[in-house]
Amino acid sequence: MTGRGSVGGRAAVWPQAEAKRARRALRGAPWLEDLTESVARRLRAWLVAEAGPGRLMPWLPVAFGTGILVYFAAAVEPAAWATIGLAAAGVAALVALRGRGIGLLVALVVAVACAGLATATVRAMRVAHPVLQHPAFGADIAGWIETREERERTDRIVVAVHRIEARRLDTKLERVRLSVRKGTAPPVGTFVSLKARLNPPSAPLRPGGYDFARDLYFQQIGAVGFVTGEIRRAEPPAGPRLWLRYATAMAALRDAIDARIRSALPGDTGAIASALITGKRDAITTQVNDAMFVSGLGHVLSISGYHMVVAAGVVFFLTRGVLALIPGLALRRPIKKYVTTVEKTKLFGRLLPFRYH
Repeated sequence: MTGRGSVGGRAAVWPQAEAKRARRALRGAPWLEDLTESVARRLRAWLVAEAGPGRLMPWLPVAFGTGILVYFAAAVEPAAWATIGLAAAGVAALVALRGRGIGLLVALVVAVACAGLATATVRAMRVAHPVLQHPAFGADIAGWIETREERERTDRIVVAVHRIEARRLDTKLERVRLSVRKGTAPPVGTFVSLKARLNPPSAPLRPGGYDFARDLYFQQIGAVGFVTGEIRRAEPPAGPRLWLRYATAMAALRDAIDARIRSALPGDTGAIASALITGKRDAITTQVNDAMFVSGLGHVLSISGYHMVVAAGVVFFLTRGVLALIPGLALRRPIKKYVTTVEKTKLFGRLLPFRYH
């Protein structure tokens, strides 16, 4: 029994010993060492070739986005001071490791990722604001008009709240968006006092649909509603902020451009031109507006001519690029002027989804 047991034990140990000897033989094999050295040499050459001309630069946005993903994956809200300090430490390590080759690249990636984390944290902190949770009736609001939008049936304003009082209102809202009767919206920059009915921002109308509340949140609008009484102008308790002064100047410039266009191009022609340039769509007649949306071209007006600019730019650069391929023409003729002349013709207008000529 003992002999058979010992023989069985040796038989069980023998494959393991053979495997160890085989691994030692492979480890000491010259062809394996040559293969490992060749692969390492090839990888090192590839890395140098990629890093030399600056081809690793496109990976920096990937590292920045990775830092943003870390913010969204965090179980708790990161502290702004901690993420900013981490980004500063990454920059310090980058400066300390300059000229260190691989160490510099690693420090650069880490610093950019920390910058992404800090950017996401600071952005969330700046955007955060109170949001109305339940309807508020008869809210007494005083503040500055930040934006004014003229619509087909009603006007819409955004008020930067200075003072707000209402029943069951336990939060101090910063900005509210209100609908008013058409033609009664005060100019941008006016300090007003009014009463309004406020509602929380609307949730999506269907699962996966457009999220109104999310869009308004990033505009820092905490409630929507409509004015229930007269809009009274009042003396502001303090001077407007710098941003409000800028908005007022831009609104005045926009109104001046709109008035100039409509004086030169009467009717729907001037209204559409103004809508494409300034975004003011209130002068377009109902018939033309309905025809635009029925034909599927209403988005051209909704985005204030963005698609028109993209289409014109694509045609301009494509045509100029084709003409530049002809040396005799590109060196002796003003091809840029030719392309601009073509874009001003009615033929170019027919090529676009909407004839604005």
